[in-house]
Amino acid sequence: MNDKKRGAILLGVTATVFIAVFLFVPPIAQPLSYHQFVDDRTIAGIPRALDVLSNIGFLIVGFLGLNCLLANKLERVFTRPAERWSYIILFVGVALTCFGSGFYHLAPDNARLVWDRLPMTIGFMGLMSAIICERISLKIGLAMMPVLLLLGAFSVSYWQWTEIHGTGDLRLYLLVQFFPALAIPLIMWLYPARYTGNRELGFAALLYVAAKILEAADKPVYEFTRQLVSGHTLKHLAAAWGVWWILQMLQVRHVRGTLPATERASAVPAT
Repeated sequence: MNDKKRGAILLGVTATVFIAVFLFVPPIAQPLSYHQFVDDRTIAGIPRALDVLSNIGFLIVGFLGLNCLLANKLERVFTRPAERWSYIILFVGVALTCFGSGFYHLAPDNARLVWDRLPMTIGFMGLMSAIICERISLKIGLAMMPVLLLLGAFSVSYWQWTEIHGTGDLRLYLLVQFFPALAIPLIMWLYPARYTGNRELGFAALLYVAAKILEAADKPVYEFTRQLVSGHTLKHLAAAWGVWWILQMLQVRHVRGTLPATERASAVPAT
């Protein structure tokens, strides 16, 4: 399959999904019940403490990723240095999610939810840009990065504006959050991989799915654990763990058809 056919399939799927959602799915308002998390315990003066403090995982993995990237500790895993910028955006978004989500969970409402969602869109769009850079084209991926970031920010701003005017509409934000879960596997199927590391990326995807399940099962998990921990608290930890696997992917991968230095050394025949 040539690049024109691959591009046509990808653009066709993207256009179909977006058009179908806005034509056939009615506006989705933010349910106020969303803010009613089951674990509202105050610990050491911190309201909803476990939902707040569990966000520290995002700060830790975001810092670790940025430290590796900005200190050039991962430079050897990129065939072109500019590829790292998408991952820098990803880990910046993850680190900021700690503060945005923590701020939201102190007193959950729609106004604070904006600051929870904005940094998450930075992370989603950073990863999307990275996949485009590595699978399709570095030039296209870097050119799309600001467009994707603006789309993510606009999706949250648009939702907030519609809520203020009494016509809440989450559709665009939901597309920004969930469409990469469709587009990234499609890109990986259509375009050949330049690097190894699909296993680690698969673990990250599985943990993202687990995080969404735990989010939906907030109360059942709380009851199952005899009020030890809620599903939403575990959701934060699972999502941060998923990002940690992306960092692991960057640390262990190499260009396909080559071996890392340690493996090359062990592969040299003895004389």
